Amino acid sequence: MIERKGVYTFRNRDLTVIGEDVKPGNLAAEFEVLNQDFEVVKGLESTAGKVRIIAAIPSLETSVCDRETRRFNQEAANLSKDIAILVVSADLPYTQKRWCGAAGIDSVTVVSDALNKDFGARYGVLLKEIGVFRRAIFVVDKKDTITYAAYMPVMGDEPNYEEVLAAARKLV
Repeated sequence: MIERKGVYTFRNRDLTVIGEDVKPGNLAAEFEVLNQDFEVVKGLESTAGKVRIIAAIPSLETSVCDRETRRFNQEAANLSKDIAILVVSADLPYTQKRWCGAAGIDSVTVVSDALNKDFGARYGVLLKEIGVFRRAIFVVDKKDTITYAAYMPVMGDEPNYEEVLAAARKLV
């Protein structure tokens, strides 16, 4: 896996990004993550036949990630059942389970890449020095092609929710 410097700065430090940025038109890479019961699941296989919105977040324990996950959970109620939303972080599954329970998260799937950072490396979001992700958002069609990809340049920036949701809706 390649390592890249000069791509992302956090708290005035240049951090190493593991993996390449993915782009629209790329075939989405399958990835293994843990569900909240510590079971290994394949992200794309588990949502096969659906359009996917995949949000990479640093940690549910931060205000921006909290807001983003709650927003996507709320938006999911107004989306077609043919759209699945996955939120991926490096938080441990029991931390995710506790947070989701307290926040009432029930319409998006929150999964952990804490074990092997498979997703983080394959989607170019893993920050080597701190072991969390830079924030990014992807839309993947039913045939596993990435149709939308956006990497937030600053840790605290949120995705353009309307743009992401519109990109997913047009694929249904």
